[in-house]
Amino acid sequence: MKFSYFHLMPYHFFDEPQKDWPTRNTNFDPKKAQELYTAYTDMMARAEDLGFDWVGCNEHHFSPYGLMANCNLIGAALVHRTKNIRLAMCGNLLPILNPIRVAEEYAMLDVMSGGRLIAGFMRGIAHEYIAYNTAPDESWERMAEAHDLIVKCWTEKEPFGWEGKYYKFPAISIWPKPFQQPHPPILMSASSIESARFAAERRAIMGIVRLPGYEQALESIKVYRDTALTNGWKPGPEHVLIGAFTCVADTFDQARAHLERGLDYFFNVLNGGVATAQRIVMQKTRYYQEERTKAQRAQHVAAQRSSTIDERIETGQVLCGTPEMVVEQITRMNKIFGHGIMNVNMKVGNIPNDVVNRSMQLWSEHVLPHVRHL
Repeated sequence: MKFSYFHLMPYHFFDEPQKDWPTRNTNFDPKKAQELYTAYTDMMARAEDLGFDWVGCNEHHFSPYGLMANCNLIGAALVHRTKNIRLAMCGNLLPILNPIRVAEEYAMLDVMSGGRLIAGFMRGIAHEYIAYNTAPDESWERMAEAHDLIVKCWTEKEPFGWEGKYYKFPAISIWPKPFQQPHPPILMSASSIESARFAAERRAIMGIVRLPGYEQALESIKVYRDTALTNGWKPGPEHVLIGAFTCVADTFDQARAHLERGLDYFFNVLNGGVATAQRIVMQKTRYYQEERTKAQRAQHVAAQRSSTIDERIETGQVLCGTPEMVVEQITRMNKIFGHGIMNVNMKVGNIPNDVVNRSMQLWSEHVLPHVRHL
């Protein structure tokens, strides 16, 4: 099994819940943000020394939920601070971006790193479309066309033109082209039936970064595997990524207390405005094509907010406890899902950075040696 150290880069200097979206930036402190960027990139670079196989980050807008409007900048900052770890950009929100720009920036990261890029192609959260003035109803069609265009940018040997429904370019010939051939591995979110099917049709790695619970996740994985077989290929464990909020501590009580506070801050302070915006957008658009998917999403969000740590451990939403407990939790999850990549997010909400660094150290010394063989 491979392990990815994932970071949201939260701005955690709020005392009250942030319920409005876009979140007011009146009290943004650039000096504090600079300190956070330094601390966070140090953590991400350190992940390589501690034995992680991937280091990942993503893209969000108009919110202190994450300080990464462009995760590729963080990827570039890590290129020369690391040597072997994979750079998992999880990822660029294709439907709201210029796909040519994404193809170019990803190719740059792949070449600069000597072929270490994992190229995340994400559809994003519903409200991101309002941030960039793009119709959420068009998200799936834009996603499909952008994917095809980027792959052609990477693989076409001669200049070409593109005349699509959403993107039109008279002549394309990107420089540089990717280091990995025919192109970097592509990672897509696959936490719903729709997205699992979409990822499998394009032979992408499927990712369920925030586990909705065993039953729904197993259904998505089954759809992914069945769709892949229908399309002429068979995914292995290396094509399935499962993620979890994570805290490893010297005692279970310590881990539970830290993670409880961090999750409360994440959902009720940082995520408040995002959740409000998302509810409004989903009421007025067809971001989720199937009503069933929309209902499952609502149930998932409600469960995440109200579940106890013990319930979250039981349903695989978090990894929490002593190293021995976390080894047992990972082993149980692997038996259920058969996944080959585990994505861990240790900086949850306002968990102090020294606690995160201790969690990383315990993970490296006492968790990884016992789960590598899975």
